[in-house]
Amino acid sequence: MTAPQSEMATLAAQLGDEPAPLYARVKQMISAQIHTGAWPPHHRVPSESELVAQLGFSRMTINRALRELTADGLLVRMQGVGTFVAEPKGQSALFEVHNIADEIAARGHRHHCVVVRLVEEKAGAERAVLLDVREGERVFHSVIVHYENDVPVQIEDRYVNASVAPDYLKQDFTVATPYAYLMQIAPMSEGEHVVEAILAEPAECKLLQIERGEPCLLIRRRTWSGRRTVTVARLLYPGSRHRLEGRFAS
Repeated sequence: MTAPQSEMATLAAQLGDEPAPLYARVKQMISAQIHTGAWPPHHRVPSESELVAQLGFSRMTINRALRELTADGLLVRMQGVGTFVAEPKGQSALFEVHNIADEIAARGHRHHCVVVRLVEEKAGAERAVLLDVREGERVFHSVIVHYENDVPVQIEDRYVNASVAPDYLKQDFTVATPYAYLMQIAPMSEGEHVVEAILAEPAECKLLQIERGEPCLLIRRRTWSGRRTVTVARLLYPGSRHRLEGRFAS
């Protein structure tokens, strides 16, 4: 018996005949491994097939346990790669706007990003209204995936008023984020955002390396510099990897 198999067999024995649904018992077992530090962040969790073989439970039972632990934020399931113990959730202030690279660095983690799209487009009717430009006027469009310790944590889908940031397409956003660049040339004086819970599109699931059906957090953000609308952005986070926090005073 290999070490992982021996470990899982011991854990299965510890579950004994506890009066709980089978999937809940599997959740308890995995949660205990995480909370005791036996399975640290980034530890690869045995696959569904391995857990079925080692614990003797049905695949449906194992799948439900893993899905619920992912929804709870304890696991990260990366499609085609495997299931891993999650880092503690990243968080953003509910009513503040920050550079995601700075947020990740403040947690002592490593940030990098991949630029998926960086082009000039003509503003359609809806985009023209949001950016306060004429329909057909040129705007810039960028799609960037941000990573925290090599795990994708945000898709930044941003449209920029070209008259405010004419050199936007010339920037290397793997070095400095759009937020950092735009704050230099058009410091934000006002902003608004709307927060929604949604299901990501298949292409977005692929970029975030999540399974279809995983809940996501969407922030729609628009910012101004003085009287000029600078940008509208759609920021998409896997729900299992991010949370928003707010503090209020009476």
